[in-house]
Amino acid sequence: MRAIALVFVGGAVGAVIRELLMLGVPTARDGFVGSIFIANIVAAFILGVVTGLHSRKVIGTNGNLLLGTGLTGGMSTFSSLVYATFVLLAGSAADFRVGLLYVGANLVVGFMLVLAGLKIGEAIGGKNLPG
Repeated sequence: MRAIALVFVGGAVGAVIRELLMLGVPTARDGFVGSIFIANIVAAFILGVVTGLHSRKVIGTNGNLLLGTGLTGGMSTFSSLVYATFVLLAGSAADFRVGLLYVGANLVVGFMLVLAGLKIGEAIGGKNLPG
């Protein structure tokens, strides 16, 4: 029951952060939805850090559930990413190009930030990553 409560609280906080971003970050003129991009890449980075810290036992399972599962799960939004991409891809040729850039940027930058977060989290945990 504690695990569910931790995920619930973290998810609620993450969803509020995402909504504040959606209200505060305007969509670019070309249709690039910056708020969802920011929410997704920041959540990816946080997930990387939390996972790195958890792997080095700096934070326990409860912290991982609260932050890694709850906060980042509530903050990131795959459905909004897919919908925004769909809208762009279904539009004009210019919208289609922005849609491809949008989904590509979310994946590439998100991957890079998860990796950076993992390295930082593991370094904070007192050990260097191999390679």
